[in-house]
Amino acid sequence: MNNTCKHIILFSVLSCLLSHAVAQGNEHKKDSITFSGYLEAYYVYSFNRPQDHTLPPFIYNYNRTEEVNINLAFFKVNYDARDLRANFAIAAGTYMNANYAAEPGVLKNIYEADAGVKILKNRDLWVDAGIMPSHIGFESAVGKDNLTLSRSIVAENTPYYETGVKLGYTNRNGKWYIAILYLNGWQNIQRSNGSNSPAVGTQVTRTASPEFTLNYSTFAGKISADTIKQMRYYNDLYGIFNLNKNWSIEAGIDDGLQQEERSKNKYDSWYAPVLIVCYSPFPKMKLAARAEYFNDKHNAMIAAENTTGFRTTGFSFNADYDLSSQAIWRIEIRNFSSKEELFINKENNFVNKDAIISTALSIAF
Repeated sequence: MNNTCKHIILFSVLSCLLSHAVAQGNEHKKDSITFSGYLEAYYVYSFNRPQDHTLPPFIYNYNRTEEVNINLAFFKVNYDARDLRANFAIAAGTYMNANYAAEPGVLKNIYEADAGVKILKNRDLWVDAGIMPSHIGFESAVGKDNLTLSRSIVAENTPYYETGVKLGYTNRNGKWYIAILYLNGWQNIQRSNGSNSPAVGTQVTRTASPEFTLNYSTFAGKISADTIKQMRYYNDLYGIFNLNKNWSIEAGIDDGLQQEERSKNKYDSWYAPVLIVCYSPFPKMKLAARAEYFNDKHNAMIAAENTTGFRTTGFSFNADYDLSSQAIWRIEIRNFSSKEELFINKENNFVNKDAIISTALSIAF
């Protein structure tokens, strides 16, 4: 069966599930179909002033410099019923160009396409299939949902989306969520040529209270052709702490192992801690500061140009103002420093520092 047939079958199944969900709408009073949209415009200035107007390749959001652009714009349809649910969203923007570059044809613009069925009447146990948001990390592709304007390095280099099947369970009091996932791979819709092995993932979330959430997610799978047999094992641990109406903290640490290409008995490792502190001095204003570090001395996760390793520290500070219940204006100052020369300046030379000023306007409707 060729890839085109597989895509037709996948979307046919999703369409059938959505059609069945709509047909059932008259039977359940809670059934609903909602339409929503999101648009995020931005401007970025890098003091290195790269000639190609593009930030380093490990940055996938707000990566165009000295121009007004759209990071992410999407239109979404959601169906929600007692025992069925479905989402479909199409999108455009520089986020899509960077993250979906390897996807073929129309798949480059599919932001989300999944359907779910509740399989136990009296338990919150669901099977969802399709293109879904990633189970790794606490930073979303949707800017308004994050404490900072830009994403951390670790968020940029872990999946924003994934394709597969998820079995997820939430207990009766909503304090535990457990999921097992069967995935096509590491942030991809279509598998690359020569890759026939699936990946697996797990997620355990403990919501002790609205003020405290702890999450642990994993991934295990091949990230190259089967002939190379290069496995990746990934761990993601984070906590979200809403201390009071003014203060909140997000903290996480990721680490992983990956087989070296030429030896299945040797592994490269990396780790990446991140800390974000947010303070709201007024109801419509938020201030956030971030400290982060990414240590990947073997370029296993980040194959940065002109280096034999990736060891980078980052700091940022941003201010947000709610223009309305639907619109947010943000500005951020960010600084990178690295042991390696990762950044290109206006003379086309590699340097080990960069300072960036960004601003963004997001509107949700």
